[in-house]
Amino acid sequence: MRGLLISFEGGEGSGKSSQIRRLAEHLGGLGLKVIVAREPGGTPAGDKIRDIVLDPVHIGLDPLAELFLYEASRAHHTSAIIKPALAAGTIVLTDRYADSSYAYQGYGRGLDLDLVRSMNAAATGGLVPDLTFLLDVDPAEGVAAATPEGADRLELEQLDFHERVRLGFRDLADSEPERVKLISRDTPEAVADSIRAAVETLLRERSMLR
Repeated sequence: MRGLLISFEGGEGSGKSSQIRRLAEHLGGLGLKVIVAREPGGTPAGDKIRDIVLDPVHIGLDPLAELFLYEASRAHHTSAIIKPALAAGTIVLTDRYADSSYAYQGYGRGLDLDLVRSMNAAATGGLVPDLTFLLDVDPAEGVAAATPEGADRLELEQLDFHERVRLGFRDLADSEPERVKLISRDTPEAVADSIRAAVETLLRERSMLR
């Protein structure tokens, strides 16, 4: 049986990583095979790309070059990690996927959305997550929460950039409500409960959980 690809999206400081850890532990406790992935990164080459795109020394990087770097990491990560795991029946939880480029490089940087969509399709081979959680957070609060010990290149962007990113994510949630589940800011426990309920519903629909 094919596994599931579940992505977590949201702006800076939205709590994606901690919620992924919670869900991974829960699914493992149910006896399901699960791996955690992230973008950019997930492979040695992807980790080097991550160093480039997040290093503040590269502030001013051309938006198109930025998109190409993300897509290069995404293409390798999808082919080397995600697709083999899905073929083995594993549930893949990824901290960001193609929707992030739609929001960050499309809405945030102002690149043509059709170009971003086509680049995403090429990099992923058309692979779309079975379920996406959009953890919505006020940009000012999120950036403040994400940068107590120093900011990376994206976190250093002006607030209007992060507001455009949020608008892009919300546009996705409005256009694909069956796949993209918007979860408003709440206690970590309440957010985790909402995520688990949605995932277990999907698992039952796919006959992966009784």
